[in-house]
Amino acid sequence: MVNLLRFGEIATERDLRLAIVEAGRICYAQGLMPANNGNISVRMGEDRVMITPSTLCKGRMDLDDLLIIDLEGRVLRFNPRKRRRISSETPMHLEAYRQRPDIRAVIHAHPAHATALTVAGIPFPEDVLPELLEGLGPVPTTDFATPSSNENALAIRPHILGHDAVLIRNHGAITVGHDLDEALVHLERVEHVARVIVMAHGLGEIQHLPPEMIEKLHELRKAMKP
Repeated sequence: MVNLLRFGEIATERDLRLAIVEAGRICYAQGLMPANNGNISVRMGEDRVMITPSTLCKGRMDLDDLLIIDLEGRVLRFNPRKRRRISSETPMHLEAYRQRPDIRAVIHAHPAHATALTVAGIPFPEDVLPELLEGLGPVPTTDFATPSSNENALAIRPHILGHDAVLIRNHGAITVGHDLDEALVHLERVEHVARVIVMAHGLGEIQHLPPEMIEKLHELRKAMKP
């Protein structure tokens, strides 16, 4: 089975459209983007981005629903029959691309358990499940920011350069990757860890990994990086 979410620098525009539509379908099916929340984008070359439109369920998108914009957020191409509007969270996507020339995909989602941790004021723990440190690393949480504004871009600015996943306080998460497959894996891992933490809080005391294991996991993650 072909993984539509994996693409390289020679991917066609159709490849990228298929990838975004498939990522939206998966995120919606997993409850990571309920209703019409969240947005997905991919980098097209050095100066263009393909992004999902505003107020559209990401689980019910067509290939021609997507917009192509420049790095200043100006719409370059869209289907005039669809009358789709640019996402209000576009500045956050563009901030990630400016900070991270190594990435080609950004997902902003609303994972329930990860968001619940920020609502409860619980820092995302990096010393509980080994797969987090091994496969992703620390996940910081931003300050409060007004949704659908440039504040979210400013909120992730101190964090996105050094992290592939950032929680947006009381709002959701943003993950990045070399393609949408990697960005989605990061998002799924964040929500899985958060779900375990929420469940564990209801069962009793949280057991943290010993310091010597944390150090080994950090070294293992460095060794696994391409």
